[in-house]
Amino acid sequence: MSSDRISLKGMQFYGYHGVNPEEKENGQIYVVDLSVAVDLSVPGQTDLLSDTISYTDLYKATKVIIEGNSKDLLESLAQSIANSILEHSTISDVIVSVKKPHPPIKNSLIEHAEVTIHRYR
Repeated sequence: MSSDRISLKGMQFYGYHGVNPEEKENGQIYVVDLSVAVDLSVPGQTDLLSDTISYTDLYKATKVIIEGNSKDLLESLAQSIANSILEHSTISDVIVSVKKPHPPIKNSLIEHAEVTIHRYR
């Protein structure tokens, strides 16, 4: 098993998720970090995009989930992203972190709420 990883950090998307009706109506920015385990020895030798996972494909798969159907929980968003990413047969595991900046908690000062999951094939 390879310990090679491809990571995308700080991806930002606008989505309409949350338990409160205002969150689903107004939406907000979500920040996603993604890290996938994949053997990079072949593309390291060949220098061919066709031998690896495209950053663009990972970004687009994440974007579709965050900008898609509304969900109540960050946990559900993270799981949906992980499921989509693991459809790539060469990826053996994925770590997904979804952050909601300044969550709407009355009388709170919070930088962000975050859920991180690690899923394996």
